[in-house]
Amino acid sequence: MNSFNHYAYGAVGEWMYRVMAGLDIDETMPGYKRILIAPRPGGAFTEVNASHETPYGRARSHWTKGPDGFALDVEIPANTSATVRLPQTKPENVTEGGKPVQGLDGITASRQDGDATVLDVGSGTYRFAWK
Repeated sequence: MNSFNHYAYGAVGEWMYRVMAGLDIDETMPGYKRILIAPRPGGAFTEVNASHETPYGRARSHWTKGPDGFALDVEIPANTSATVRLPQTKPENVTEGGKPVQGLDGITASRQDGDATVLDVGSGTYRFAWK
């Protein structure tokens, strides 16, 4: 057999999208009407950038980790929403575009879940950062 078209290669790519970049669907709202973004940084990786063309437009997750902290850029297509899970931080430590996330337009809810901050956001582009 000479085919390299085997799911084993696709499984690695799926893991990179869903775990490293954190791009996933919300099974309660299928078809990317609601997107889950929950990156899980680890190992020696300092940057991950992934995007996916949904029926509504591009969804994107791009994170960087360095001595100044962690930054996550997300893009949520029009007519959709997202739940964004920010690892190892509290809501009061997170900024979006340099401003505290509480009370900002586009962010409909923020809560603590274990060691992560979880935000509900509308469509648009966001830059979350924390130390």
